[in-house]
Amino acid sequence: MSLASTNLAIDPARLWDTIMDTARIGATAKGGIKRLTLTDLDAEVRRWFIAACEAVGCTITIDDMGTIFARRSGRDNSLPPIAIGSHLDTQPTGGKYDGIIGVLSGLELLRTLRDAGYETTHPIEVINWTNEEGSRFAPAMLASGVFAGVFTKEWAYARADRDGLTFGNELTRIGFVGPEPVGQHPLAAHFEVHIEQGPILEAQDTVIGVVTGVQGMRWYEVTVTGTDSHAGSTPMTLRRDALLATARMIEAVNTIALAHAPLAVGTVGLIEARPNSRNVIPGETFFTVEFRHPDDALLAVMEAALYTAFDRISVASDVEHVVTCIWNSPAVHFDEDCIKAVRSAAVHAGLSHRDIVSGAGHDSAYIAAVAPTSMIFVPCLKGISHNELESAEPAHVAAGAQVLLQAVLAMDALLTERLGA
Repeated sequence: MSLASTNLAIDPARLWDTIMDTARIGATAKGGIKRLTLTDLDAEVRRWFIAACEAVGCTITIDDMGTIFARRSGRDNSLPPIAIGSHLDTQPTGGKYDGIIGVLSGLELLRTLRDAGYETTHPIEVINWTNEEGSRFAPAMLASGVFAGVFTKEWAYARADRDGLTFGNELTRIGFVGPEPVGQHPLAAHFEVHIEQGPILEAQDTVIGVVTGVQGMRWYEVTVTGTDSHAGSTPMTLRRDALLATARMIEAVNTIALAHAPLAVGTVGLIEARPNSRNVIPGETFFTVEFRHPDDALLAVMEAALYTAFDRISVASDVEHVVTCIWNSPAVHFDEDCIKAVRSAAVHAGLSHRDIVSGAGHDSAYIAAVAPTSMIFVPCLKGISHNELESAEPAHVAAGAQVLLQAVLAMDALLTERLGA
């Protein structure tokens, strides 16, 4: 794939300063960010993003899932835009880079085009997708999922956080229910820059990951019910201890994942014991399970093993349980033209690169169903993410943004050529 306007270069210092500037919104004492979806801090960074994009001449559209589209006009504004999308929300103990560098690299791309007076054929858009993390409102990638038709807007609006507050009401409260119906926004292509969130690039001293797809993932919610009773007067043999059964189930999750190693992973990341009193045997628990694997057929095998193991443990522990699969995101394979654009951009920049499959979920996984899509990974320290210690080198972030710029310009040239323009 040929590259267009290869003399254009992003401003690494400006990009880094922008990342650090936005990191103050929701900054934590350990150097991370807590900016949960649809909180006041999320509203603050959204307003910042809109102002920054308007300053480079963008027009702003917001859909009724709260997703923000910042558009820079092209020579032919009847064409759908080439988009750069990611997210500005974080985990409760999130870092400065997860998702954020994707949005801000897009902003830097817009600034670079403005400074150079460069006009693309297609409009270019930078997108802030709502609720990518899923840490407050499960499941993850909620707005992009509705955009792609995976979920209904009504179902998404009804998602509640652990305090019972719903997505729809909180979106209204912060003032970001936009006028555009979700999904009524065609895209010519979609790119996303992201830290790898894993150790492969760093371990191989590689700067750019050319992302070819995303592994499949499934989320489950589990409730175990026994009998809460006095810890001192209930004999061990007569207990119906929901927490003890849960511990055995957690061990089963780990065993199932290990049986399909090295590609499979299984995690229990949230657990609640009730009534949560030191001298009461827990009568009920709630916990979550997550399985991931690049092969959907093997995910189905893991799921079947989960149900079998949990049934066996419940009988042996004299408890009942209910398992609900709340999210099933199949494995995704990205568009070959977008992948080639990323790979060619890395080659042109003289950057070390390799193909890679994403172990984490991203908005691009859903958008790939409705628009040609790929991603660009850059290394992060020790592969750490979803953590305040998350760290990335300025040079690597700049490299990702530079590859993004050239990949977008290459895709604009390719699509324009196909139009005969």
